[in-house]
Amino acid sequence: MKILLKTFCLVAIIICMSAGLYAQNSFVSIQRSTYRVSDVFSRMEDSVRKQFESQHLQWPPAEMYVRSFKYDRQLEVWVKSNIKEPFKLFKTYKVCMQSGTMGPKRMEGDYQVPEGFYQINEFNPNSNYHLSLGLNYPNASDRILSDSLRPGNAIYIHGNCVSTGCIPISDIPMEELYIIASNVKANGQEFIPVHVFPVRYNVKKSLEYLNASIKNNPSLQEFNKNIREVFDFFETKKQLPVIMVNRKGEYVFN
Repeated sequence: MKILLKTFCLVAIIICMSAGLYAQNSFVSIQRSTYRVSDVFSRMEDSVRKQFESQHLQWPPAEMYVRSFKYDRQLEVWVKSNIKEPFKLFKTYKVCMQSGTMGPKRMEGDYQVPEGFYQINEFNPNSNYHLSLGLNYPNASDRILSDSLRPGNAIYIHGNCVSTGCIPISDIPMEELYIIASNVKANGQEFIPVHVFPVRYNVKKSLEYLNASIKNNPSLQEFNKNIREVFDFFETKKQLPVIMVNRKGEYVFN
């Protein structure tokens, strides 16, 4: 009986490991099934891996976190090799075009880049802008605070260098980001967080610009006070808090 039980457990472990490996390989295979992504992986994956190795970072990473700063026109990629360790900065990319002004997106056609806390919900290998990663705008907060009938949608991080509310980082950076995100998702990270802030709050020039922009807008002042808490938390701990949304549409952190 003990021998049968041990055999059963061993078989179960092998099946689970095989299922995980299949899921990983199948997601990457699906991404590489298009000519564009297959070409990108063939040209760029080895370069990305070597960049990780040169910084003594695990490839592929277990988790990634993306944050972007509108005024500063930067997009950062942070990674970690396990859930307990702090995030480490892999790379900062230039956001090559910006639309809109300071403040969150609140309606369709306002050309605003959203501000707040999102996640990647789409891998688009056939984008009109080379490659793109979709954000889950409108999120729970946006659905409460934005126009109820026309909040807008289709917000992406993408290649090329045009923007009507998206975050473009040009083609080569987008290829690197797409490869990293694909591998991380294949490794099991279902929800890849993307946080968009108006400015780097710890850069004097940027903060002064923000304060001047919102000095006559109490609602934007409250909004920025709210989202800055997550920026400050991450700057201190290099970990992400649990983020929820209350009935007013405000972010609540743990």
